[in-house]
Amino acid sequence: MPYGSLSLPMRIFLLAWDTGRNRIAGAPDLPYAVRACALAELAQRGLVSDVDGIVTPVFGARTGDAALDSLLELIEESRPRKWRGWITHKSRHTLDRVRDQLVAEGFLRTERTRILWIFPSRRYELERAGYVEVLHAEALAVLRGPVPVSEVPAGDAALVVCAATGKLRGVIPGKERRQHKDRLDELTERSGAPAPGLPEVMRRLRKALASAVTAAEAARSGGSGGG
Repeated sequence: MPYGSLSLPMRIFLLAWDTGRNRIAGAPDLPYAVRACALAELAQRGLVSDVDGIVTPVFGARTGDAALDSLLELIEESRPRKWRGWITHKSRHTLDRVRDQLVAEGFLRTERTRILWIFPSRRYELERAGYVEVLHAEALAVLRGPVPVSEVPAGDAALVVCAATGKLRGVIPGKERRQHKDRLDELTERSGAPAPGLPEVMRRLRKALASAVTAAEAARSGGSGGG
């Protein structure tokens, strides 16, 4: 499978990978960013929408993608939630599904190991570092230009917005986020290009992701400060 055909949640998972250290780095809230990308892709496909602030699915609709369809089923079966609620609720469920997909597609490999030589565990390693390096370069090109925002594919725009808002520091450091703030605003609008009303959905999704990350950072800070 060429990397360009990967779903948005699969691509953002790979973006968080540090190819030098062969592990995820600089992405403490990756589950939220992955879930936000899944919601963005479903919205761009017209399979979820915003009804009075509530994430509303097209009941019975499926994509053929395991992680996206699992999220659709979860939304269908659960009580109504707003965008932030769906970014945080069981977010690791989507991340685990995405990781399994990447293993199945040969982007990651897994090794069985043991913690303290007793407890069984799994270790994941990157198999296709070249794909990830290209993905990093293209994400930065979308963020920095010089390609006009109007020519950026909506999916690429959503990917970069979620990576920046989700604070994947390994690919988009804080300095880059601040330097390209205006372009990120434009990319948010661009990510909603596929349908009328979608730009507002993408603005709400971005705001919800930022709020979830800020709350997680505050919780970590409070936990370390309270010790």
